Amino acid sequence: MSEQTGQIRVLSVDDHPLLREGLGAIIGSQSDMTLVAEASSGTDGIEQFRKHLPDVTLMDLRLPDMSGIDAVLAILSEFPKARIIILTTFEGDAEVGRALAAGAKGYLLKSMVRKELLDVIRIVHAGKTRLSAEIAEQIAEHYGDDLLTSREIEVLKLAATGHRNKQIAHKLDISEETVKFHIKNTLSKLEANDRTHAVTIAVKRGIIQI
Repeated sequence: MSEQTGQIRVLSVDDHPLLREGLGAIIGSQSDMTLVAEASSGTDGIEQFRKHLPDVTLMDLRLPDMSGIDAVLAILSEFPKARIIILTTFEGDAEVGRALAAGAKGYLLKSMVRKELLDVIRIVHAGKTRLSAEIAEQIAEHYGDDLLTSREIEVLKLAATGHRNKQIAHKLDISEETVKFHIKNTLSKLEANDRTHAVTIAVKRGIIQI
């Protein structure tokens, strides 16, 4: 917080101009906050952070040049005490888990901005972690689930793009039987009926993106 103004200094990183404008209006209406900078890409967001050293950063997950999670990791590698809130349309529990593991202190859906944004900014600025209720429910629903291995995710990504078992085996330099084994495990872990169902579940939960 700026010692001179007593305001929480906020950086907004999002590639949608209208959303940034809306965030600016919401933050600007508060006597204890000020929007110090905006960025439309991850690279620019990192540079703006270096330049302004904001108290709280709002970071979109989907940016044109890199993922928001990669931008979070880059910022925290230089500034370990940075307080970053993921602001996104994606609510999958796997996506949330990756963001929190990267060091994000908050995760808020864009649909809840008007209702929760200001409270989340203040809570994260105070040094606490805050997830919206919808996100917390997603995490609780899948708490304790068996996680897909990196190989199972690779196989599922290829299956999602229409590759058959033989093609997947060739691309990953494994046997077709091993591919079948990974798919069987994936179906079991995701409680899916078939590979199409598994892909649908994995996309919804943020395990893969297609």
